[in-house]
Amino acid sequence: MHSRRSFLMAASALLIGARSFAAVRGDEVMYVGGTLTHITDRTEGRVDLSSTTEAVFNSRKGSFALAYARISSLEYGQQAGRRVGVAIAINPLFLFSKKRKHFLTVGYTDAEGQTQGAVLEIGKKRVRAVLDLLETRSGKQVEYESEEAKKHVGNE
Repeated sequence: MHSRRSFLMAASALLIGARSFAAVRGDEVMYVGGTLTHITDRTEGRVDLSSTTEAVFNSRKGSFALAYARISSLEYGQQAGRRVGVAIAINPLFLFSKKRKHFLTVGYTDAEGQTQGAVLEIGKKRVRAVLDLLETRSGKQVEYESEEAKKHVGNE
């Protein structure tokens, strides 16, 4: 009984640890980092794109707005990795699957005229819609870090 409880506690710790390095899911967006000082790096939240003038990132730790007219650049890239934590905790077959993280870097000018940047990780189900909407409303084309990234979002 004691060894089973120890195993379950260890497996839970691994899953929690694996989740902290996992890609965001669904409608989640993570502010990975950038020039903003009022929001800490790796803050999870959501992006509201309903306004025709700005995108708003909201989280429990704060928020910020990106005026579409002030966006100067949009860059999209990916990072692929193995699911090591899940493979150890649940099933070694997970080593053969990859997780893919989707990153959007937005360059913009703030209300004071200062150049700023924000790196956001976007859930895979929202990537295409977010990129399309930001391109349309900002008038800037998304630059892709690689042909693989371009193919993954359906641009080839």
